[in-house]
Amino acid sequence: MITLHGFGKNLGVKDPSPMVLKVDAYMRMAGISFNSNNKSNNLQKAPKGKLPFIVDDGQTITDSQFIFEHLKQNHVNLDENLSKEETALAYLLTKSLDENLYFCLVYSRWMCEDTWKIVKKAFFGKLPPIVRTFVPKIVRKKLARNLQGQGIGKHSHEEILHITQQSFIALSGLLGNKDYFFGKESCSFDASAYGMLASFIESDIDDEFTQVAKSYTNLVEYCQRINQKFYS
Repeated sequence: MITLHGFGKNLGVKDPSPMVLKVDAYMRMAGISFNSNNKSNNLQKAPKGKLPFIVDDGQTITDSQFIFEHLKQNHVNLDENLSKEETALAYLLTKSLDENLYFCLVYSRWMCEDTWKIVKKAFFGKLPPIVRTFVPKIVRKKLARNLQGQGIGKHSHEEILHITQQSFIALSGLLGNKDYFFGKESCSFDASAYGMLASFIESDIDDEFTQVAKSYTNLVEYCQRINQKFYS
């Protein structure tokens, strides 16, 4: 049995990490049985200091991309019906979300002052008072440095919002009126797309970024369709 280690429900989302959520979605779409472990010390136990990681028959696999590859090779390949070109496109689109839109999401949650108040309470509200005064600041400063190093943090708020919207425009145009991004059946990119889109659309955070995401009707309906089929 596979065990998926994540954060657990928070911010109105099944998991606040789109990386955890996309692995969860992949296994549901593929019909792979698994358990979820959402203990508070998962991040400290993570081999690379990041979530998700899975444990499959004693083997630990970290990073969502390596987890996808492991699931494809050892369990169910959601992309087996894709053409060679579609498989390549699914990979590149996934990396676009992972390396671009993901950091826009991090910025929107952790750097915007109004949203930061919500995130601070959600993630650190149960810590002892003394710890609660300095740990959030340390984590936030680390993420700010990460965003600067990645490049998103060098842009203005308006520019980051614009970059975010361009991703939603592209995703909405690519999906069109199809059930899934490559047709009638879900593939690995649908798991990745759902993980990212749900982080905006299903979140109980109400800000400029989530409002933009929710303005694309077909993306909202896409998330609803996946929820109904795989999470109901």
